[in-house]
Amino acid sequence: MNCIVVDDEPLAREGIGLLVKKIKGLNLVASVNSADAAAKFILSEPIDLVFLDIQMPGTNGIDFAKTIPQDTLVIFTTAYSEYALNSYEVDAIDYLLKPITLSRFQKAVDKAFSYHDMLQSKVNSHIESVETDFIFVKSERRIFKIYFKDIRYIEGLKDYVVIYTQDAKIITAINLKNIYEQLPQNIFIRVSKSYIVNLSHIDSLDNNDIQIGTQKIPIGNSFREYLFDKFISKKILSNK
Repeated sequence: MNCIVVDDEPLAREGIGLLVKKIKGLNLVASVNSADAAAKFILSEPIDLVFLDIQMPGTNGIDFAKTIPQDTLVIFTTAYSEYALNSYEVDAIDYLLKPITLSRFQKAVDKAFSYHDMLQSKVNSHIESVETDFIFVKSERRIFKIYFKDIRYIEGLKDYVVIYTQDAKIITAINLKNIYEQLPQNIFIRVSKSYIVNLSHIDSLDNNDIQIGTQKIPIGNSFREYLFDKFISKKILSNK
């Protein structure tokens, strides 16, 4: 997978470049210091993945990500945690906080590999039917029966979703809005542009994110009020 690093800090570019060289299957094509330089490069070379800083002179990473071609994946690399929610609004694969460890970098890249393979194969997959307490989903030439109670959360990226259960993840070619409209909305709630969660699997939450097992799922600004007013506030114990 061809990748580029975009960061205005020379040491940061060098550090991410060293991490890239340790991952089999990644080919570092270029390392540039601005979004403008990256934009020119992407026009002339086939790039599969961009490691993108956010706070940079000129065009910032969030705005640049909105202009990147549909089939080019983005992993944000930044020292600032407050941009995490914004990153999911532009279909970023992952959000890495500096300093970045090799294990965390590997996890993000593995996710990028999975999505890249999916986009390359153009899997003919979709929801076959919705029943009382389960759905049939077509994925990779098989039809899977998935009970609603087993779905922990659903992650969207462009025109695909990944359905996460306790033991598996199933990729199907449908966008997040369409699958949400076909799910029972007394069980599932959309919490950002990139995530739907099963309310029964929420372990904890605050104003910024939801914890499901080891996964932290960001709550989008435009979804927060609906989540808390309609579902959470009514369930909180009080002494009144």
